[in-house]
Amino acid sequence: MGARAASPRLTPRGGFAVPHPYYSPVRRDSRLGCRGRALLVPALLVGLAVPWAALAQSGSAQAVTAQSAPSPSSPTPTAAEPAPGESPGLALTRVLASSDLALLNRACLQAARDDQGPSLRALRLRLLAVKPAPQPLAVVLANAEALVNCHAPDDALNVLNRYGPAPGRERTLWLWAQWRAADAGLHHRLAAEALLRLAGGRLASLDGQLLTLLVRRDGSRVSRPALDVLADHLVVLGEDLQAAAALLAGRQEGQNGAERLQRAAALLGGLPLQERNQLIETALEQAAAAGAWGLAAELLRDQRALLLVAGANADRPSVRFLRLSRRIDDAYGEWQVGRQVLGRQDSLGLARQQQLEQQLRSPRQSGGHAASRP
Repeated sequence: MGARAASPRLTPRGGFAVPHPYYSPVRRDSRLGCRGRALLVPALLVGLAVPWAALAQSGSAQAVTAQSAPSPSSPTPTAAEPAPGESPGLALTRVLASSDLALLNRACLQAARDDQGPSLRALRLRLLAVKPAPQPLAVVLANAEALVNCHAPDDALNVLNRYGPAPGRERTLWLWAQWRAADAGLHHRLAAEALLRLAGGRLASLDGQLLTLLVRRDGSRVSRPALDVLADHLVVLGEDLQAAAALLAGRQEGQNGAERLQRAAALLGGLPLQERNQLIETALEQAAAAGAWGLAAELLRDQRALLLVAGANADRPSVRFLRLSRRIDDAYGEWQVGRQVLGRQDSLGLARQQQLEQQLRSPRQSGGHAASRP
């Protein structure tokens, strides 16, 4: 299945990161019930009434990049790279004397890669002064992007606040830049508000928009759907209901949809047991359809924990987990759940537990399978 980010769990095993993708059981045949829908509807209406314009990575995100970085067809020398016979200090002085935002941006990227703190500070001061207001939007966006690359996201926000964008595409580009700076500065509320304004009250519109979170040294990008990014910000803010609403606003099924449902079930602690259990059941169906058996095992663990905490009968998910753990060769999971369910009351259960314990025993313990040393 490959590595996946973990999600908030129903068990206290800690930590979360946003899973990848989409899916929403909030539809005509949804079995969340009236109370569940009543909890979700206010959150789904959180977005502000701002006109939505497409924010695809190939659109606005690349538009911002195009305005702040050199064309791929143009030469891209390292900005602060000294000319023959020129010292690095003189090269930086030459860059700082320039008003070229593209040159300053490349210098920021180079200084950040080389972890040159003094150079970053000098470049940041130059970027704050090089293009004083008023400036056209393209200049403001390029200036803010360079400041983010100079590890100065708060200064980037200040530069963006020099400009009042007009409704439409201008506002979309400005909000994208605001989200980027707020995200880089860990200003989660401002970042969430920017995404909600971009959604214009329609959370599902964020589902197909990929946001680049990281550009690796080799030029490859780490991206996630804006809907998941929004949910992440809201979780950090403690707004679990709104985060769950964002996760449930997606439309994709399969493993990605199952992961979103798993996380939403963990966040919706206020829903009745039956409705939370139904979310996990739907996620199990999605995981099984995608052949994501590792995720299915996680979901069965979650379902079992949910029922046990509520004092309900957890035999069904326990038996299903034991059956699946044998199929995917999860000896530890089978041993852990099996000793609680089967105990040592019957000979078959006892024999299986002893077999699993032998497999899990340290190879150097007495009876382990490591070769004995002379």
